Amino acid sequence: MRNLQTPGRSPVAAPSGMASTSHPLSTQAAIQILQEGGNAMDGALAACAVQAVVEPESTGVGGDCFCLYAPGGSDRIVAFNGSGRAPKGLSSEWLLEQGISRIERHSAHAVTIPGAVDAWVQLNRDHGSLPLERILAPAISYARDGYPITQRVSVDFAREAGNLGAAAAAVFAPGGVPVPLGARHTQPALANTLERIRRDGRAGFYEGPVGAEMLAVLKGMGGCHEEDDFATAIGDYVTPISTEFRGHTVWQCPPNGQGVIALLLLNIMSGVDSHGDSPLSTMRIHHEIEAGRLAYRDRGAVLADPAFSDVPVDEMLSPAYADRLRALISKTSAIAPMPPSELPSHRGTVYITVVDRDRNVCSLINTLYEGFGSGIMAPDSGVMFHNRGQGFVVDPDHPNGVEGGKRPLHTIIPAMVTRNGRTTMSYGVMGGDYQAFGHMQFLTRHFDYGMDVQMAQDTPRFFPNPSENFTDVEGAIPEATRAALRALGHDIRETSKPIGGSQAIAIDWDSGLLTGGSDPRKDGCAIGY
Repeated sequence: MRNLQTPGRSPVAAPSGMASTSHPLSTQAAIQILQEGGNAMDGALAACAVQAVVEPESTGVGGDCFCLYAPGGSDRIVAFNGSGRAPKGLSSEWLLEQGISRIERHSAHAVTIPGAVDAWVQLNRDHGSLPLERILAPAISYARDGYPITQRVSVDFAREAGNLGAAAAAVFAPGGVPVPLGARHTQPALANTLERIRRDGRAGFYEGPVGAEMLAVLKGMGGCHEEDDFATAIGDYVTPISTEFRGHTVWQCPPNGQGVIALLLLNIMSGVDSHGDSPLSTMRIHHEIEAGRLAYRDRGAVLADPAFSDVPVDEMLSPAYADRLRALISKTSAIAPMPPSELPSHRGTVYITVVDRDRNVCSLINTLYEGFGSGIMAPDSGVMFHNRGQGFVVDPDHPNGVEGGKRPLHTIIPAMVTRNGRTTMSYGVMGGDYQAFGHMQFLTRHFDYGMDVQMAQDTPRFFPNPSENFTDVEGAIPEATRAALRALGHDIRETSKPIGGSQAIAIDWDSGLLTGGSDPRKDGCAIGY
C-alpha cells in the first residue's frame, strides 16, 4: 500500500467493469459504452477513436493497431495484427538506387499503409456487440464540437510543432503557435472522415474521397503508393506467443511486433535475484540494463516480418537461450559496448485496456509512432500519417530490409497475463522502443516486489537506449545510484521527458473485483463502476 501522506494515486477498484487509458475523455467514453451494454471490445474501440481525436500527436486513423482479446476472461487469447505494409513498389534496392540509405521521418517512404481503421472494423465485426455507428459517435462529437488540450498533450504539441508539415501545422500550430493548454480544439475534417467510416466501414477510409486524397498526397511527395495498396490493406488474426513468469503465463502478439523481446527479457530476469526489497537498488538496475542491452541487440539483428524472414521465436524464448544471455551479465561491470541498433528510436502511442461485466478483456494499442507521425497530413480528410516505415532498414540483405508488401519491425505490444485458465491482468506500455523493456519493468515490479498495478507504474524508470550505448534515467533516480551505476561502466544520462506511459487492469476472480491503474506520466485515468 502506498504512503497516503505523499503525492500519488491509489489503484481504482470496482466490481462490474473498468477502463484505463491515457486520456480521461477516452476512459469515460469506454465506460459509457460498457454501461450501455457494450462489451470490452466496444469500449476499447470507442476509447481508441476518441484518442485519435484528443491525442492526435500519439494516435489516429492514419496509424496502426494491435490487439489481444480474451473472451469471457479465458486463456484462449485472440491476437490481431493491424500493422500496415510497405507499398508494393517500394524496396531497399529501389531506395538505394535513388541514393536513399535511410528512410527519413518526413518522407512519403516512412508511410506504410495505415492499418488501424481496417483493424477497428474487423474487431468490431468479429468481437463487438454494438454497431460501429454507436462506437464512433463520441469521437465524432469531440472532433466536430471541440475538446480541451490537456497538460501532457500541450507539452507534446509544443515539442513536436516543428515537425509538422504545412497542412498539419495549420490544424495543430496555426501561425506557428501550438494550440495551447486549456484551448478548445476542433478537427472538422477528421470529423467528416470518421463519419464516412461510421457509415461505410473500411471503404469510407481506404476508398472514395478519403482514399483518393491519401493516395494523391503520398504520390505527390514521391511515394510508391498505389490504389491497390490501400484496397488490400487487411489486418490478420495471428497466433499469440507466451512465456511463463512467476507462475503466470504472459501473452504477446508475435513478430513483426517486439513482444518476443518483452518475453525474452522476462525469461532473463526470471533467474535474477531481486537484490533486496527495492527495484531501484543499484545491482537490480544494473541487471535490468544489461538484460535490456542483450535483448535489444537481438531485436536489431533478427526481428522482422515473419512472412519474409525466419524469426527464431522458439529459440529466443527457450530457457536455455535465456540462461546463455543471463550468464553474460557480470556483477562487477557492464558488458563492453555492443554494436548500435540499425533502427531509429521513436515514441508516440496510446494503450487502452477494458474489462466488462462478463469479464471479456481487451488489450489494445494504436499509434502514429513518433509525435504526429510523419508530420504529413491529408488536409481535406484530416488524416495524419504515421511514420512506421522508419522501422525498416534500407538493406536488401537485412531481415528487416524494405520490401513491397512487408511489415516493418513494430514497437507496439499489447499484453495479457493468465493463470489457471483465466485472464488475471491486461496491461500495456507506451513509449516506442521502451515498450518491451517497460513490460518487463512493470511485471517484475508487480510480481517480484509486490507493488500494486498503480505503484508499479508510478515507480521511476530507466531505459538502455538501443540506438546508443547509454541509459536514460528519469529525474527521480537518486544521484548516488547514478554514480554507482557509472562506477560499473554504465553511461547514465537524465532524460528530458518522462519515459513511456502505461495502463493496467487486474482481475481477482475470487472477490470479483477489478483493480486498475493509469500512468501519471500521461493525462489519463482508470475508471470503474
